[in-house]
Amino acid sequence: MLALACVIAPVHAATPEDIRMAECAVWQRERSFARSVADHDAAAFAEHLHPDAAFGVSGKPTRGRDAITREWAGLINGSVLILRWYPAVVTLGGDGRTAYSSGPALYEDPKSGATRLGRFGSVWQRGDDGVWRVLFDDGIPPQPADAAAAQRFREGERAACPSA
Repeated sequence: MLALACVIAPVHAATPEDIRMAECAVWQRERSFARSVADHDAAAFAEHLHPDAAFGVSGKPTRGRDAITREWAGLINGSVLILRWYPAVVTLGGDGRTAYSSGPALYEDPKSGATRLGRFGSVWQRGDDGVWRVLFDDGIPPQPADAAAAQRFREGERAACPSA
């Protein structure tokens, strides 16, 4: 009976500092994911994806790292759309291995320069190797944005994780 209790009971409760550190790790990982697209680096983009990820989960999702990377090729190389995003919120789940990140996204047409603003939401999972990878991703449809709104987006990005 004691052995069963040890399996069920957590090793230790997460401290506020543990939570803050994990949320900051996801924050930086989300920024790294966005940078992979800004840098047109398909290999780095794919490395951020869980092998069984699902993107576009509110509609007909694209499933799997390879399929998502293929579908996003025009976004990654910037030929179809220039996409920028950053986290505004990161929340760690109670299991310590799952987190949610959300924030604004700026879409720019590379031909016309027209911009739109939307929001993304991503669920991250920490693998046995300790690396956070996107498991689910979706967003709200972007709306037209003027130059002032695009500038506010650019000014809103923070390089460092916000303190708890």
